[in-house]
Amino acid sequence: MSAKTQNRQHWAEIAEAGCIGGMRFLLWAHRRLGMWPFKVLLFMVICWFFVFQKTARNASREYLGRLYVHSGGATPRPTWFSSFRHFMAFGETLLDKLRARDLCRAQERFFRARGLEHLERLLTEKRGALLLTAHMGNLELCRYLAHAYHADVRLSILAHTRNAERFNRLLRALEPDHEVELIQVAHMDAGVAARLSERVSGGGFLVIAGDRIPLRLGNNTLSVDFLGSPALFPLGPYLLASALEVPVFLLFSARKDGRGAHEFSVTVRPLADPLTLPRKNRRQAAESYVRQYVAALEEECRENPLQWFNFFPFWRQGRADSSVLS
Repeated sequence: MSAKTQNRQHWAEIAEAGCIGGMRFLLWAHRRLGMWPFKVLLFMVICWFFVFQKTARNASREYLGRLYVHSGGATPRPTWFSSFRHFMAFGETLLDKLRARDLCRAQERFFRARGLEHLERLLTEKRGALLLTAHMGNLELCRYLAHAYHADVRLSILAHTRNAERFNRLLRALEPDHEVELIQVAHMDAGVAARLSERVSGGGFLVIAGDRIPLRLGNNTLSVDFLGSPALFPLGPYLLASALEVPVFLLFSARKDGRGAHEFSVTVRPLADPLTLPRKNRRQAAESYVRQYVAALEEECRENPLQWFNFFPFWRQGRADSSVLS
């Protein structure tokens, strides 16, 4: 593969390179060796990725640099050390996945939640919804918290990845007695649409990330200023919500460290109830929702700067002149 081709790689190829194999290895180490050897191995793996994954390392520093300027200097300076801390924060999410059940049992000590009353109302009314999230924090903890609050919560996570079933098997290995539904939506067709409609009509919640563009760009993206520069965001979640005629809520999670301890925050914000788009000018109508999502994402990044995990050239994806930083 040429350097030019590598520079134009879609996020899916970059993000999944070695990810599943590495997670399987760490899962094996945790089960066979215990927590402290696992932590040592996790640190070594993160160091390896930081040293040898130049694209991810530079993408982290670019993000931190844009955020530093956008926040007026209120977030960490874009140094190699802050990028390494960013990598370590990502590695710690795997540790949190492994002990998610124990953490949620002690939710009064570890969790701070805002906006859960919106979801409680939907559960009471037995209505489904679309939860628009981002690659922040740990969605696994949100899943456990949802079941802790209400045993009948049904979550279906929509993913663009081609390796959805492989991730399904890995998640089932993490938690054999709890089925995780990860639905591959790289190519939306009538069968997938009917399946999703059945989920929400039965009171289920669809979870989809709003900060990853689809594998096939087509006319399904919108350029919006994010941290001071234009970036592509998907239109698919908003078109899907309109087709299903369901309410949309923003869902963010983050890990907060300090004073030798840590806690997790979960935030739910209403976006539209329901979200409806006209047949004509749907892109223009959806744009206001995309901008609201991006504004909320910027706020979350300012509050939790090391918790946004997109280690690829985010502001260059989909461009013919795409290139990684030197």
